[in-house]
Amino acid sequence: MRPRHLRRLLAVAGAAVVLAGCGTTVQGKPVSIFEDPFKVAGLQAVDGDSGLRSNAEKPTREVTDGDGGKDDEIAAQSVSDLETFWQEAYSQTFDGKFQPVKDLISWDPNGYAGTFCDESTDGLINAAFCEDDNTIGWDRGVLLPSLRQANGDMAITMVLAHEYGHAIQKLAKLNKKGTPTLVAEQQADCFAGVYMRWVAEGNSPRFTLSTGDGLNNLLAAMISFRDPLLSQNDYYSTGDEHGSAFERISAFQFGFTDGASSCAAIDAAEIGQRRGDLPVELQSDQTGEWPVSEESTRAIVDAMNILFSPKNPPHLMFDAASASTCPDARPSPPVSFCPATNTIAVDLPGLEKIGAPNEGQDNVLVQGDNTAYSVVVSRYMLALQHQQSGLVLDNATAGLRTACLTGVATTKLSEEVTTPDGNTVALTAGDIDEAVSGLLTNGLAASDINGETVPAGFSRIDAFRIGVLGDQERCLKRFP
Repeated sequence: MRPRHLRRLLAVAGAAVVLAGCGTTVQGKPVSIFEDPFKVAGLQAVDGDSGLRSNAEKPTREVTDGDGGKDDEIAAQSVSDLETFWQEAYSQTFDGKFQPVKDLISWDPNGYAGTFCDESTDGLINAAFCEDDNTIGWDRGVLLPSLRQANGDMAITMVLAHEYGHAIQKLAKLNKKGTPTLVAEQQADCFAGVYMRWVAEGNSPRFTLSTGDGLNNLLAAMISFRDPLLSQNDYYSTGDEHGSAFERISAFQFGFTDGASSCAAIDAAEIGQRRGDLPVELQSDQTGEWPVSEESTRAIVDAMNILFSPKNPPHLMFDAASASTCPDARPSPPVSFCPATNTIAVDLPGLEKIGAPNEGQDNVLVQGDNTAYSVVVSRYMLALQHQQSGLVLDNATAGLRTACLTGVATTKLSEEVTTPDGNTVALTAGDIDEAVSGLLTNGLAASDINGETVPAGFSRIDAFRIGVLGDQERCLKRFP
């Protein structure tokens, strides 16, 4: 909802999530400094401290109606840091001089009701930029502490970096009246990525952000703030569309990788091109979930055979123990590919577990059928790679190449495929987000022949995105 030009994050405190640990990471020396799988957009991928520095500079902004607590402190520091960044960065992309927002306003939605942007703060669980009076406000009673508990200090900073992105939009006059909310929101996600790159580079006098677990946690928070999954019978009654998790993370990655000019380039045409034929809503007769079973798994592999027509299709088997006898690859449960026998071995109970839908559950990342099926597809794409000479399958580049090709295969399923057993396999709304969530939490769809993946979830999702928006040739060139 956008009363009186109120820009919202569309935040729900209960949706904050704790990111699960990522899988085994690949060891080794990268080959190319330009396509280094151990780097995140050119920065070394490392775990480490993320959050407010112990020796942080004092905030330059005060908070109206704040309570002096930790959450207000981090919020004030966040806005102060954002203004330190934009003071220098703004003129590098936009005409004119940077001007800070007018005021910072804090409230407790369960306490004394004040106003923000001419709206009562009673029960207002959110953070927002108000275009009418050029202010930024936040809920310190529910939203901010929930974010900090689930994803650390930087989750608060991330929210406010998004909101400050709206202030940059207004200052730069990026959007004319009538610009879709979706455009403005993804521009703001992109601007948040620009700032977070500056922090990750070690330039912030107040915050640190590691490119491993720290950045992974921010991406997890973005997934939790995706638009709700709608059917064609639903509608955005508030006009407050922000985008799917895939779209929001893509916008963030544009900013993190390419800078503020890439954010200004986001418009309705760019988003439309990025969406292509990907489904954005469920048909009236769809649930979006196809329970994982032997039948459904066979249908997925049959669909891949139809789409890619390999000369020697891999053989699917449901004998998980057979993976341990493969002479040239280690198991990667719940789905393993053995080059020597050209077999895909499935541990069905394990696959069912990672494909069980959890829509509506609190404090978890989205999971569903395509969290599992994307792993099956990734092992199939390894089988296709095995049939091409010269491709190494047991290193970090192979893991990212596999993620990319899995993205290609996922997009191909935008059109229905009828398999020999009479099943119809097709991508539905929400499937891309389920795959992205799996890439972040376990990385299996971005793993090599031995099930090893690169440490940065950012890199896994970036490789998958390249495939979703590209083709096989692009994946092979990017990850040779």
